[in-house]
Amino acid sequence: MNITVNEELLAYIDPLTPEENDTLERSLLAEGCRDALVLWGEVLVDGHNRHRICTQHGIAFNTVQNTRFQSIDDVHLWMIDQHLGRRSVSDFQRGVLALRKKDILTARVQPSVTGEAAAPAPAAGQPKPEAVPSREAVAKSARISNATIQQIEKIQQSAAPELVAAVKSGTISINAAATVASLPVEAQVAAVAGGKKELQQAARQVRESKAVARTEPETPEGVIARLRQTITELSAENAALKAKLAALIS
Repeated sequence: MNITVNEELLAYIDPLTPEENDTLERSLLAEGCRDALVLWGEVLVDGHNRHRICTQHGIAFNTVQNTRFQSIDDVHLWMIDQHLGRRSVSDFQRGVLALRKKDILTARVQPSVTGEAAAPAPAAGQPKPEAVPSREAVAKSARISNATIQQIEKIQQSAAPELVAAVKSGTISINAAATVASLPVEAQVAAVAGGKKELQQAARQVRESKAVARTEPETPEGVIARLRQTITELSAENAALKAKLAALIS
């Protein structure tokens, strides 16, 4: 049987950490591949890591066809639901996946909202399209709070790639990352380069300046807080520029 690995599907879910990969490899070598790989025609949908390891070591595996897929969106939604139910997925990853699901379901009903032709009705025997979930439903499906979903949305919209990577690795919390994401990109990158303590300090300074600005915006304390925030941002930008210059010189 030919099995096609679709690179877009392979990258759709965050890869295993080295530790998770080693654990899976040991399990497959000791017990074999007990769960069947899921295919859509010849395209591999679920089991990319098992397929890679089994192929590498010559371990036998079974496959099963999912005949309910009608489009790549159906595949994405199925993948998301599978990973949302797994305990090893972090809060940030679950939030990202739940928001992806909302985007897909929103796009499916968008044509009728804009006055264009509605999406065709599902074929006989096929399930009806899911309704677009509310923010509360998104949070519930990800098993996190509404506030955390809002913070993840802010990170997706404003965070530099380096800051996103820091959240994924656990270097910084979702809450703190959403706060740091309000800084200019250069300041975010510099804070990440400074490590965990620098990130925590940047988040604390942003919170303090916002708190003072809300309560006493025209007082000397408020002015000082804003000046400190500006100094923090400029210092971070300066550090980032120095790092770039050093890289160019070397």
